[in-house]
Amino acid sequence: MTVAPLTGDDLVLMLAALANPLRLRIVATLAGKPDYVSHLAREIGISRPLLHMHLQRLEAAGLIVGHLELSADGKAMKFYTVADFDLHLNATALAEAARTLTKSDPEKGPSSKEKS
Repeated sequence: MTVAPLTGDDLVLMLAALANPLRLRIVATLAGKPDYVSHLAREIGISRPLLHMHLQRLEAAGLIVGHLELSADGKAMKFYTVADFDLHLNATALAEAARTLTKSDPEKGPSSKEKS
């Protein structure tokens, strides 16, 4: 199976997500095994609302995947797992990704110059 190279926009989102120490810890914790929100929040030592914000950012970058499961007592629990990604960076890969950039800042949408 051939994996397509990341676009510049995808790479920016991924690197921005990984640049935060809490998000890096979340990915590292999930690399060991899938986990659900409440347990993961306790494990990392942060509130569930703060964890949700970081999980959304990681999921948008394609680094983790969330899915609902029912517990034995019928409660819905959201589990997260690490997505299948393989990130190798060197100058050539960065140059190729830069050629595909479509936004000056993918997190903020198109700039006023890009809209015209």
